[in-house]
Amino acid sequence: MASSEVNTSSVSTHGGDDTFPQVNDMGEEGDFQAPANANLALLQSSAKNTPKPPPLPCLTYHRFHASTRKPLSSSSRLVPKETVETWDKLFQEGIGADTYVEVDNKSHFLAHSCVLAAASPVLPQLLYQSRDRKGKAHLKFFGVPYEAVYMFIRFLYSSCYEEEEMKKYVLSLLVLSHCYSVPSLKRVCVEVLDQGWINKENVIDVLQLARSCNATRISFVCVSMVIKDLKSIASTEGWKVMTRGDPLLEQELLEGVVEADARRQERRKKVEERRMYLDLYETMEALVHIYSEGCGTIGPRDKALKGSEAVCKFPACKGVEGGLRHFLGCKSRASCAHCKRMWQILQLHSCLCESSGSCEVPLCRNFKEKMKKMSKREESKWRLLAANVITARNRLGPFSSRCSALI
Repeated sequence: MASSEVNTSSVSTHGGDDTFPQVNDMGEEGDFQAPANANLALLQSSAKNTPKPPPLPCLTYHRFHASTRKPLSSSSRLVPKETVETWDKLFQEGIGADTYVEVDNKSHFLAHSCVLAAASPVLPQLLYQSRDRKGKAHLKFFGVPYEAVYMFIRFLYSSCYEEEEMKKYVLSLLVLSHCYSVPSLKRVCVEVLDQGWINKENVIDVLQLARSCNATRISFVCVSMVIKDLKSIASTEGWKVMTRGDPLLEQELLEGVVEADARRQERRKKVEERRMYLDLYETMEALVHIYSEGCGTIGPRDKALKGSEAVCKFPACKGVEGGLRHFLGCKSRASCAHCKRMWQILQLHSCLCESSGSCEVPLCRNFKEKMKKMSKREESKWRLLAANVITARNRLGPFSSRCSALI
């Protein structure tokens, strides 16, 4: 089974050499001085003799890639292979060990107190207090599987672990890394949990453990899962046990679901409002297009109409054309809902139009004069609507296929 190691402060080495990769020899330096009257061929031949630029600094290059690439697999190391094997051998063979690591099932193995004390700031005091008359320390672990304790102590030596065993005992190792303050092991546990280990059956248990171990990333992942699928998770045994033992956590999760639903509805509302303003923008655009260029079966008298079967590039043109035809032929405009809608479209156009006297849309100047006689409150409503339409138009960006005919 392949072993894996976590990142250390060392620089990654590749290949068989255990030292840092050396910068390639730049070769002999040569002064390149082209004569003022040299021809193009001479310049090209001289350029070929120019020494190649030096490679990037090894330390900076490897640190950059170590910080941006994915977690290392078992075949990549940040320390020489021999060094890792030496520390692993020291742990497994117990050469010169002075500490007994005991588990609650009476199983034990040997370790070195100096290594344990250097790897964890919590262990020195425990080791000092547990020494017997012969100077041997007895480090005891209760309530944790023997395999998890063995992996934990091995990690303190060489930062090695078996991937399958890590997935099996990740929760126990997360607790040990938190209790004994081993942040490198804690990062490994968080990565394993964040790579599809959590499911709806264990999400509540993992959440409670992550909160106790101050694993904020895992807590966020678990809460997100609960918010997305509360109905399924609420039927699991873990949720039922949590409601009896930790009602405050249940209330917090339910409040989070309510808040997420409110945010979702708010986003949906904003999307619908933006779509409405875009529809109004397209309507204004089609209105100007009809009265300035003509389209389909309606337009200025001096323009050639395209006919009813012509395809127009303005998506709202056909609807505006039908509304104008109804508006021009309707005999009850005062009470007709369709005509009232067209009056509002013409009113909105006058708010958006910046042409002083050259606008070809009918009644544009009349509505502008009418706007001056409106009350402050009524005028502010129209101005706000016009501002929202312009904002929706601007959000389309400079590369939108729609062309503006309003401003």
